[in-house]
Amino acid sequence: MTKQERRKTALIFAVIAAVFMIGAILTGGGAGEEESIQQVMRDAVLHDLNKVSLFGLIDVNPGLMAGFIVSGILIVFALICRIFVIPKFKMVPGKFQLVLETAVGLFDNMSKGNSKIHGFLGAYIFAAGAYIFTGTLFELFGVQAVTTGGVSISLPAPLSDINGAIMMGCLSYLVIMSGGIAGNGIKGIGKTLKEYSLPISLSFRLFGALLSGALVTELVYYYPKLSYVLPVLVGVLFTLLHALIQAYVLTMLTSLFYGQVSDNTPKPPKEKKRRKGRKAEAESAAAGEAAAA
Repeated sequence: MTKQERRKTALIFAVIAAVFMIGAILTGGGAGEEESIQQVMRDAVLHDLNKVSLFGLIDVNPGLMAGFIVSGILIVFALICRIFVIPKFKMVPGKFQLVLETAVGLFDNMSKGNSKIHGFLGAYIFAAGAYIFTGTLFELFGVQAVTTGGVSISLPAPLSDINGAIMMGCLSYLVIMSGGIAGNGIKGIGKTLKEYSLPISLSFRLFGALLSGALVTELVYYYPKLSYVLPVLVGVLFTLLHALIQAYVLTMLTSLFYGQVSDNTPKPPKEKKRRKGRKAEAESAAAGEAAAA
């Protein structure tokens, strides 16, 4: 494609976007919404209005249904790779093999760089990173579900539900504690319990970041005047950034704390004890010189 053709294509897209924007302004907004923006925002946080029936047994938050779907997708994908793809790996990797090996190597190197006991840690942070990344991107596909009130909604990211974020934070904390036990035995539990605020920190950092993106996207889609062109920038870019950043942040923090509590290297003596030792050595040396004199 020549430079002139690229300019024509960009001009056509700009004209189409301008036409949609003008149409949105002329048609106005606010008509036809069944819920106020306050109710939409409240339900995005608390999920107390729009519930989804779980196989007709119990009403649950949409985030739980999204979590089941994302988990199922990852499990099926892992089985397909293990059965059909991995046995056909070659010494000279293809594109898909290179992507898989790069992803595995990234988390494996992260675990090796932070802890000597890194076998299980590498597997966990790879699984956690894949779940966070895939679960965050899940909301882009707009998978529909019908609530108990008969309203059709798009399933949110699983971790934009506070319950899902808390469980991810607590699970990471338990993995960190297992590293403390593996490296220091029963003492490792005490070392991990010193970081008592860690599960709260991990949970609410993850929840706050993903919820902020969900709220901005809800706000953009709620008003017709903002629902042209802008959602592509806001929804896609925010979601991609959150998926990458939050997957990296949680896995990095988990591996760092895991390495700290699993470290069994003896601590160096405190400075005060060192000073006392130096003073005693100096006094003994002076006494020896005086005796020799």
